[in-house]
Amino acid sequence: MKLKRILILYLLHSYAFSTTGQQFYGNEPLAHTYSIVAIDEKTGDMGVAVQSHWFSVGTIVAWGEAGVGVVATQSFVNPAYGPDGLAMMKMGFSPKQALNGLIAKDEGEGFRQVAFLNKQGEVAAHTGSLCIDAAGHLEGDGYSVQANMMDNAAVWPAMAAAFEASANKPLAQRLMDALLAAEAAGGDIRGKQSAAILVVKGEATGNSWEDRIVDLRIDDHPDPLKEMQRLLKVHAAYQHMNAGDLAVEHGEMEKAKKEYGAAEAMFPDNLEMKYWHAIALANNGEMEEAGPLFKEVFNRDKKWKELTERITKNGLLTVDANTLKKILSM
Repeated sequence: MKLKRILILYLLHSYAFSTTGQQFYGNEPLAHTYSIVAIDEKTGDMGVAVQSHWFSVGTIVAWGEAGVGVVATQSFVNPAYGPDGLAMMKMGFSPKQALNGLIAKDEGEGFRQVAFLNKQGEVAAHTGSLCIDAAGHLEGDGYSVQANMMDNAAVWPAMAAAFEASANKPLAQRLMDALLAAEAAGGDIRGKQSAAILVVKGEATGNSWEDRIVDLRIDDHPDPLKEMQRLLKVHAAYQHMNAGDLAVEHGEMEKAKKEYGAAEAMFPDNLEMKYWHAIALANNGEMEEAGPLFKEVFNRDKKWKELTERITKNGLLTVDANTLKKILSM
């Protein structure tokens, strides 16, 4: 037991700001902001979302690793809380243990605002006594909301209420709802500039490209939350597109038609979605439905007609020569 305690103390010392722990006020980005860390209790997915009047806030505030947890580090940001906090949670430290260990070694802890969440849904948050008012945080069941330099103290309670009220939605949208509630309640006293949403899987697959479910950033925009809402919808549509591509790869043309159709319904003016929906219909022998889609796409951009000839060579379009001729004549 004594040996275990010594090991824990050593690890806390080793991981506590190995590179940037002594930098504070004046040396770090001023990402005064509001954020949320949360878990989807049904899927185990974990997410972090943030908005600030600061350029590219997502690159320094939001951190996450599948199968481990998520971190939001803000105010006078020490970015080391992100990778060091994840490393400690990966080793088995609870969010509270990891956060307390890092704070203890940070001379600038009074300026920090940080929140940790692990894959068990445990949370820990810290708002330093020198964070600029209005500043505070709320730890809830499977989430934490935190904000500093806000217009008023209603911001983070509004975030918590919005998150709790959206339990039937996907995690990314719940995070988005929390950000929108923060802005509606007053938001950052300086205004708005950038935002980010990161959602990772509760269990790592070993493939980093699969482990990040949502990874969106608005680095500089007059209305970052409105733009983030738009991108979330585009992201959802392209999830259908990806599923359609996978179905084509497996020769499941009926499923491909369904997925491409769902994407097109979300963005009826998107030529990419319309075109691949048409391809899936044609491969399924439904030329009567495919024809008008091909015609509209070709009329708007003839390059798609050239592409149509090319994709017969690798089997993405499987129609016979007569049908291909008919398609190209549209």
